[in-house]
Amino acid sequence: MHDDFASACGRLDELGIEALDGVLLDLGVSSYQIDNAERGFSYIKDAPLDMRMDRGQDLDAYKVVNGYPRERLESIFRDYGEERLARRIAAKIEERRAEAPVATTLELAELVAGCYPPGTRYKYGNPAKRVFQAIRIEVNGELDRLSESVTALARRLRRGGRMAVITFHSLEDRIVKNAFRELSLSCTCPPDFPVCVCGKVKEVELVNAKPITASPEELKANPRAESAKLRIVKRI
Repeated sequence: MHDDFASACGRLDELGIEALDGVLLDLGVSSYQIDNAERGFSYIKDAPLDMRMDRGQDLDAYKVVNGYPRERLESIFRDYGEERLARRIAAKIEERRAEAPVATTLELAELVAGCYPPGTRYKYGNPAKRVFQAIRIEVNGELDRLSESVTALARRLRRGGRMAVITFHSLEDRIVKNAFRELSLSCTCPPDFPVCVCGKVKEVELVNAKPITASPEELKANPRAESAKLRIVKRI
């Protein structure tokens, strides 16, 4: 089905599916989309600013870069991209678009690179990668409703059923980790309470306390798996 994972439980209801044996959420961007230059995800291939996973939606990267206020761009770069030069980059975009819109991926990538000192500009790879990640997350609403969706789908599992989630950056992983942790707790009362009054019931067991990551052998065959983390829970 062509839909967002946030709509999964509603679609299951439409199909009359009450319980699941297993769930796999792969939160990564399609390699085909990244490699297809015209989609506008790449900071090393020139294309119109787009970054929409669903081309039927209205919001694209061009509208974010050229239409959002400087303060909102700064917040997106800092929160979604963990970009330390978020303020400088947002100010530079505001300055540039006052003359003409930032229209292509390479225009944006070069603008971001110019905000870094020449000596350290490419020390940790392409300096535009964090800004491009942040804009992509904003365009596609990748973190919207993620926590509630993970929780709702985990609760759809039959007893003994498993849910696995693959994330590709720290923000996603943190949300999934916290959602699974909340489901695995049996009591959230303060430790000094004599009896439990919260009524919290443990719903899942953590199959792996720490995320599973790619082996050296896998990384040789697929370098893009470097940031992937796999977390799994079992319904009890």
